[in-house]
Amino acid sequence: MKKIRLKRDLKESLQIYGMLAPNLFLFLLLSVYPIIWTFRFMFYSYGGLGTGAPVFIGFENFKRLFTNDPVFWRSVTNTFIYAAGKIGLVIPLAFFSALMLNQKTLKGAGFLRATLFLPTIMSSAVMALVFYLMFNVYNGEVNKYIMKLGLSELPINWLGQDYAMLTVIIIGIWGGLGNYMIYFLAGLQGISEETYESANLDGVNWWQRIWYITLPMLGPILKMILMLSIVIAFQDMSTVMVLTEGGPVNATMIMFLYAYQFFFPIAPGSMIVTQFGYGAAVSVVAAGIVGIVTVIYLVLARKLDDLY
Repeated sequence: MKKIRLKRDLKESLQIYGMLAPNLFLFLLLSVYPIIWTFRFMFYSYGGLGTGAPVFIGFENFKRLFTNDPVFWRSVTNTFIYAAGKIGLVIPLAFFSALMLNQKTLKGAGFLRATLFLPTIMSSAVMALVFYLMFNVYNGEVNKYIMKLGLSELPINWLGQDYAMLTVIIIGIWGGLGNYMIYFLAGLQGISEETYESANLDGVNWWQRIWYITLPMLGPILKMILMLSIVIAFQDMSTVMVLTEGGPVNATMIMFLYAYQFFFPIAPGSMIVTQFGYGAAVSVVAAGIVGIVTVIYLVLARKLDDLY
């Protein structure tokens, strides 16, 4: 009986590992190997295939990064500005949109939910191209309506140095609103109506309901949403890459787009050339900054849990 049981367990184990093998192989190939490759080449000077063998240079890439690369530190500042602007606006908008769409008496709530969620499933590249046409200086619909309403006599250069970051933040908010709204809706639907009915009997007004009942009961969902929004905002680069390529004059250059350009230069005539070693060093430092921000958030969230 033991032999039969062992054979059966072995057969089941082989089946399980056989089904896991393709996913495990892809994980090792597409996730683990690139990380190992990055940590190796950040200590090398290497321009890619056809440029000769990698040359070990120790910490020279990091020395250059920390002492002689103002563009990178400009990209760090831009990343924090973009993340703060996007998170600071999209989370409240998503929350109040969910509150509105959670009303049972609201007609067409399903259509509105689908409409707000639609940008989430759209390609970020296509979305950026559409907004590029909308915010065009002379032919864009945004400037046409602004001038018709008399808000400005001259067309606004939304993709110029003064307004490019604001435009990118607006697009980021539009693209992420529906996703966070769905999470908030899921949390709101888990709050029982009896809780609100009891509060109404005690004379609690609308704002007090939100502050003392809704937000505390949404605590776990809210922490998850904030965590996701932080990671996504700091890593978001596809919209910027298609819309402005980090310009003009690095006004919208963000960390991971800057690192990306050392592997795949995207701007025609760009002064940036392929430098895999330096790009790897930039990627590691950028990932470290995101990790530090994430750890700080987790520590603060845990302290808030201890307080309440």
